[in-house]
Amino acid sequence: MYPRKKSPDILLFGTIIMLLSIGVIMVYSASQVSAFIKLDDTFYYLKKQIIWALLGLIAMTAVMKVDYWKYKKWAFPFLITAFVLLVAVLLPGIGKDVNGARRWIGVGSFGFQPSEIIKLSLVIFIAYGLSLRRDRLKYFGKGIVPFLVILILACGLILLQPDLGTAISAAGTVYIMLFTAGARGKHLIYLALAGVAAVGLAIFFEPYRMSRFLAFLDPWKDPSGTGYHIIQALYALGSGGLFGLGLGQSHQKWFYLPEQHTDFIFAVLGEELGFLGGTLVILLFLVFIWRGFKIALSTGDSFGSLLAVGLTSMIALQAVINIGVVTGSLPITGIPLPLISFGGSSLVFTLIGVGMLLNISRYVSSR
Repeated sequence: MYPRKKSPDILLFGTIIMLLSIGVIMVYSASQVSAFIKLDDTFYYLKKQIIWALLGLIAMTAVMKVDYWKYKKWAFPFLITAFVLLVAVLLPGIGKDVNGARRWIGVGSFGFQPSEIIKLSLVIFIAYGLSLRRDRLKYFGKGIVPFLVILILACGLILLQPDLGTAISAAGTVYIMLFTAGARGKHLIYLALAGVAAVGLAIFFEPYRMSRFLAFLDPWKDPSGTGYHIIQALYALGSGGLFGLGLGQSHQKWFYLPEQHTDFIFAVLGEELGFLGGTLVILLFLVFIWRGFKIALSTGDSFGSLLAVGLTSMIALQAVINIGVVTGSLPITGIPLPLISFGGSSLVFTLIGVGMLLNISRYVSSR
């Protein structure tokens, strides 16, 4: 039924290694000042990122050897487990409250984000479900609604953390999967309009989101308050020019730019490596998207194709949102840049997703 195994897509693998390497270097460069002043250890974040990167690479290699169709029987248990964890993170004593958000489960410095697990689980489950029900997708009620209910439940729990950016990323991934599976155009338009309305309401009824949105429209109206993040990020990108100030030479990381080694690491990258460095990272993500969708188009079965689309979209949308925020093209939301930003659970689960995609590439009919 399935083609003979081949070697994994070497260009995709090389692209991921390049992005991961750039990420490790930039985490050190962006974090060294704050790590030294706050923790008296310049290499604190670098050491943690290297450990997570190695764990992620081990997980990616292991997953790459697991035939992707075996996930069909685990799709539902994975999804249920992810929902249980999403509920658990909201419970006092289990979820960790950090800056008013309850997104982590863990003890001490070790923890993980259930939202990372739900994104991966949604992709697997919906890819399997769509592969079984493609003939019903022309009907909204019995074709799309079952997947929509699951998505709304997942996004609702994510919003309670609160984490609007991840909810948008998950919804966007499922939307692309529905489009790829052949959902009718008018249904997709209705879903897009409903999604925009839902995001608008989520912003309107939450004061801090509304202030961020207004800051996005005019950051200079409150340059020392709600507009501060955007302005400092733009200062960093503008200071980099064409070639950058040089690796390690960022001025904005000296406590001008908040979240410099996590959500706003692309700003430090642009300041130190310039327009050319930022363009290189964007081009690497474009290569990843190209190879991911090429694998999807070349896969012989529906489940593998939809799974490849979902995995590629999941990572690509996160990159688009992060870079959009840093460049002032989108309102601020707390989403890290995949493979680049500091963070354990995001990095490990991203590499697990890449491992699945690499396994699918071993069974494509052509390259």
